Amino acid sequence: MIEINSILSQPAYISFSSNSGGDAMILVTAFVVTALFSVIGLLGVVWMCRYFNIYDQPNARKVHHCPVPRLGGVVFMPAAILGVYTTLYLLGDTERRLEVGLSTLAMAAGALIVYIIGIFDDLYGIKAVHKFIIQGISALFLPLCGLLVTDLNGIMGLHEIPLWFSYPLTVLLIMTIVNAINLIDGIDGLASGLSILILSAYAYVFAHHGHMLIAILNIAFVGALVAFFFFNVFGRTGKLKIFMGDVGSLFLGYVCAYMSIKSLMRPIAPVDCGEEQMLISVTLLLIPVVDIMRVALQRLATGHHIFEPDKTHIHHLFMSAGLSMHGALAAIILFFFVICGMNYTLWSAHVNLTFILIVDVIVYALVVAILLNRIKHTTQG
Repeated sequence: MIEINSILSQPAYISFSSNSGGDAMILVTAFVVTALFSVIGLLGVVWMCRYFNIYDQPNARKVHHCPVPRLGGVVFMPAAILGVYTTLYLLGDTERRLEVGLSTLAMAAGALIVYIIGIFDDLYGIKAVHKFIIQGISALFLPLCGLLVTDLNGIMGLHEIPLWFSYPLTVLLIMTIVNAINLIDGIDGLASGLSILILSAYAYVFAHHGHMLIAILNIAFVGALVAFFFFNVFGRTGKLKIFMGDVGSLFLGYVCAYMSIKSLMRPIAPVDCGEEQMLISVTLLLIPVVDIMRVALQRLATGHHIFEPDKTHIHHLFMSAGLSMHGALAAIILFFFVICGMNYTLWSAHVNLTFILIVDVIVYALVVAILLNRIKHTTQG
């Protein structure tokens, strides 16, 4: 029997009478079913974009040279929902019970706002400052439903923080992660590729702690993203190639923000492993978050508006240094695994969490410095 519970004061979970093999089966099923729904949806979106002439047009800031259908990200949410419900139906029984509490509804409402604003931005265009304000409103839904960063788990020597500081910090983190994923979506496969790795890791974390509903939801998103990845990276322009658009990258950012904060909540991150879970979230989101912070500070330092688009993100630097688009994608994915391996090694050696974070930032800064030096020599040569 499968029972789903989502109560205001408790995280959602699924309890199984089966063993770990049954848990693995439901995760695999959710992945496959959602991937199939995503493929069907993407084929429909490609046709719709062609019929209504909805294309992402090339310009000086973008790296593609031909119009490409956008709105691929519009399938992520419906495909995942259908995938989860179909999986539960296929592997459940007639006695299963679904309870949706206020907490779940509040989170869904925030995600829906981001989803809708992404669609409007892709279709009609929205000023960055207006989009930022709406993101702030949607970010409020998570702390209002009890999802708060209340413990920094030793970062800079800080642990529990007061609520008056926790609320704005949580909103700031959500908005940072949402925009980090949104702005790193500058080359084929990067936002989707990183999100596949991030959400796969969170699926393992939640499954490991027995919160199978959230694990299934993560895996469902992974299934939708894997299908999109093949359309985006390997699809031919004019055939099946499609971009996720802001609707996809903003929605993925919100999902990643939710999962990162949810993973830090008790009892998912109990007192004896809070620092470990904080390290996982820091590691998974390091590249996009540090990159957006660097770019924002660089724009302010050079007198540019913080919302002014440019070509200074890390994927632009890799390409300016001489790599192809797919080469830049492979390099950043490799960099992600290097960070993961390095942090795991340092943590296994009982290195302080704050020191690990400092090392991460230094390594990122060194990579950027090497790329800028390579670009300088290439330009002069």
